Amino acid sequence: MSPDDRLADYEHGFRRSGLPLLIEGFSASTDVFNRAAPLLALVFLAEMLGAIQLDWSLLGNVAAALGGLAILLIAAIAMNRAADRPLLALPEDVGRAELSAFVVLPALLPLIFGGQWRSAAVTAAANLALLALIYAVVGYGLPSIVRWVFARLLSQLASSLALLMRAIPLLMIFSVVLFLTVEMWEVFSDLAPVSFAILAGLFVALGTSFLIARVPREVRSLEREAGGEGPGLDRRQRLNVGLVLFVSQAMQVLLVSLAVGAFFVALGVLIIDADVLRSWIGSGGNVLVTIDLFGHQGILTEELLRVSGAIAAFTGLYFAISMLTDEVYRREFLEELIGEMRDTFRARAEYLRLRGQTAGA
Repeated sequence: MSPDDRLADYEHGFRRSGLPLLIEGFSASTDVFNRAAPLLALVFLAEMLGAIQLDWSLLGNVAAALGGLAILLIAAIAMNRAADRPLLALPEDVGRAELSAFVVLPALLPLIFGGQWRSAAVTAAANLALLALIYAVVGYGLPSIVRWVFARLLSQLASSLALLMRAIPLLMIFSVVLFLTVEMWEVFSDLAPVSFAILAGLFVALGTSFLIARVPREVRSLEREAGGEGPGLDRRQRLNVGLVLFVSQAMQVLLVSLAVGAFFVALGVLIIDADVLRSWIGSGGNVLVTIDLFGHQGILTEELLRVSGAIAAFTGLYFAISMLTDEVYRREFLEELIGEMRDTFRARAEYLRLRGQTAGA
């Protein structure tokens, strides 16, 4: 392989490992937003509809939409001409000027056509959020990280179950007692959907904060153990490695939570029938599915899903705390990850050496 081909092979390997920021010279304008240029162009043109108003006539709205499209196209052509590109070409280097135009120009249309300040603010905020999402997903290699995590799914599940088995006696006894408590069913059967969503979000936020709390220390430990002869990581590269650690552990928490939730759904179908529900909550519940199990009439109710989901969310929080405090688990988890990262860091050292030789030549 030629040096350029070897460099490209190394960079491809970094991307597949979910670590694109290990690539030297990685830039948002040439490595992130240019790859999303077709999507950004489609959204940019579709936002000509920001020029319309619902209380206008059909002819007026068509004229406004065409006027908005003309403004956007003229602006795009002017930017291409200033950058010495073909007039209708997609930019290969999406820099600050292009990104600013993507945010500002569509937001101006509601102001020009009808003085719609609120619509203009919403359009600008939505475009900023889209750019942030693209940078997070593409820039930090989130799809590659998820693919890498799924490739390790069985080993992660084994590690998760090993930790859960150490915590399961107290955890399962407590969870089963909660599941069979009348007050638990009364609370969650009457809980408004918005309140239930807020409660679930609170559990997720707490669990996420516990996982994030120790990521910087783990990244430093990982860099010290697996960095080898390569140079140290910069701030963005450490953030990229930390994201790999976070997603890997978050996936384990999700798997355990889903398994516990499925267990209690199955248990409820077997032992919680309509008569039990009437004695607990005063009604037979909102039956979603009826299941005939060897003569037993099992019912899957909305209330059962709510109670099982609440216990699964609590279990996920408990498991996240256990991952933070169980040193045996952390040592096993980090040893496995260090072994995989050591190969990546060794490849990075060779990549940087080859890149220096190529630049010197």
